Amino acid sequence: MENPFIYGVATHGDCFTDREKETERLKMNFTHGINTMIISPRRWGKTSLVNRVAELLADNDKVKVVRMDTFSCRTEEDFYKLFATEIIKQTSNKVEQWIIDAKHFLSNLVPHLTMSTDPGSEISFSLEAINNKYTSDVLTLPERIAKEKGFSVVVCIDEFQQIADFRHSMSFQKKLRSVWQLQQNTSYCLFGSKRHILMGMFGKPSFPFYRFGDLMFLERIPVSYWTTYIQKRFETTGKHISAELCEKLCEYVESNSSYVQQLAWLIWTFTTDTATDQSFELAKEEIMRQNHVLFQKYIDELSSYQISMMRAIANGHSTDLSTKNVIEEYNLASTANVASMRKSLEARELIEVSAKSYTISDPLFAKWICKNV
Repeated sequence: MENPFIYGVATHGDCFTDREKETERLKMNFTHGINTMIISPRRWGKTSLVNRVAELLADNDKVKVVRMDTFSCRTEEDFYKLFATEIIKQTSNKVEQWIIDAKHFLSNLVPHLTMSTDPGSEISFSLEAINNKYTSDVLTLPERIAKEKGFSVVVCIDEFQQIADFRHSMSFQKKLRSVWQLQQNTSYCLFGSKRHILMGMFGKPSFPFYRFGDLMFLERIPVSYWTTYIQKRFETTGKHISAELCEKLCEYVESNSSYVQQLAWLIWTFTTDTATDQSFELAKEEIMRQNHVLFQKYIDELSSYQISMMRAIANGHSTDLSTKNVIEEYNLASTANVASMRKSLEARELIEVSAKSYTISDPLFAKWICKNV
């Protein structure tokens, strides 16, 4: 029986729900060459959305969508290598053409093709520069391919915030912007998992990628959509769940897309025919058990002051952390200390700050803190 719910990885096919407006908007951007930057909290479905639009355009001969993940990139050279390799691979579906295109468009790079004896494994392809010296000519590659082959290219870069950690990051960002903004047949979709860094890169006038294109903020998927989706997925496996229980599920995890899928899956596993409140309670216990070690690790890496601040936020002090009463109750020392911890916890992606309101990024972590810290 097919797994009715997917979590922990990008969703696809029937497991992708709602996002009709965002899907249509992104599809229009891809089709008409509009650069796009996507921002949302972690695990809200950015990658799934991009993959969905790429799937919808898979049969469009006029648009080639290239997807890459820069999470493992630590230097400009890493970025150039990944960029060149994925552009060559994903703008042609024939292995033989990879070698031809690499030699034609990037004569200064050496292509490497590795075939495993295992018939089920993929062919490994990469482009290497002599002495690991890549040049910025790599950045014009998609535009040159697009012009010569007669289609447009959309380059989707996940974990784009990684370039903020490169040595001389600002000059590298300026270099990317200066080359990419002149391209007529290539557009870019930039997104990642560290919201506060991307907000700075895309939202501050002093940064190179300010106003680079359409800035999309993903909102929570409405409970009504989740309810229809969860009930449908249950029904396809011969099981049932009420709309009321679906709403309770969504409320418990604050409609966090990944957690909705995970909790729905657990309820499904505890259901023989029709989901009950007991199924829900067992699923809640199990999802907390599965995340306990991770949450404990988060806490172990914090100072006593930071833990106290997390407790205060988890207990509902989202707007009054700097008041005398809260500082004394939770032993936060001073308003200056609160401000310092805010920066540190936000950098760790443990909290989100909107105006003067503080929230814990992970809704289950907040519940875990209330019970265990």
